[in-house]
Amino acid sequence: MPLLPFLHAHQLEAGCDEAGRGCLAGPVFAAAVVLPPDFYHPLLNDSKQLTEAQREMLREVVEKEAVCWAVARVEPEEIDRINILKASFLAMHRALDQLTQTPEFILVDGNRFVAYKNVPHACIIKGDGKYASIAAASILAKTWRDAHMNDLHTQHPQYDWLSNKGYPTLAHREAIRQHGITAFHRRSFQLLPANEQLQLF
Repeated sequence: MPLLPFLHAHQLEAGCDEAGRGCLAGPVFAAAVVLPPDFYHPLLNDSKQLTEAQREMLREVVEKEAVCWAVARVEPEEIDRINILKASFLAMHRALDQLTQTPEFILVDGNRFVAYKNVPHACIIKGDGKYASIAAASILAKTWRDAHMNDLHTQHPQYDWLSNKGYPTLAHREAIRQHGITAFHRRSFQLLPANEQLQLF
């Protein structure tokens, strides 16, 4: 089933999505994308349904052809201070702040959002598989975050962020157990089982 081009015709509509909400390490990223009303690409879909190569190709397409787009992030220490849900909304707001055109309506992936300024919005559950602008935002958020985690991997290769991107894999948790945590880990998350003591790296 093809993605829908918009919810409201004849409005400047931005799609928003985040990446990295469930990770143990690294920032949460969000993107905001305004696509032309006639935009179409046969591979555009929820970023989780695409291969890495497809995501990278679509990233270039979206960044070239979007009316405007922006990517923003919230760092681990901010996540620890305000919690991951608020951090996800903050990342989306930061991305919206950077758009060169102010949207007239915002489509948000998920079931909750904090209103951005006075711009009306709609929360769409699994919206990244339903609306083109949200799918495009999911691709930008994911690819930009993956690139950032690849960079962090060079500083701390023992955690294998090149592969797990900071998500809670068994290997990532075993690395935390052996090497302790870094400044890039989210200390408000349960990094190890409650009966195990964390060590600072």
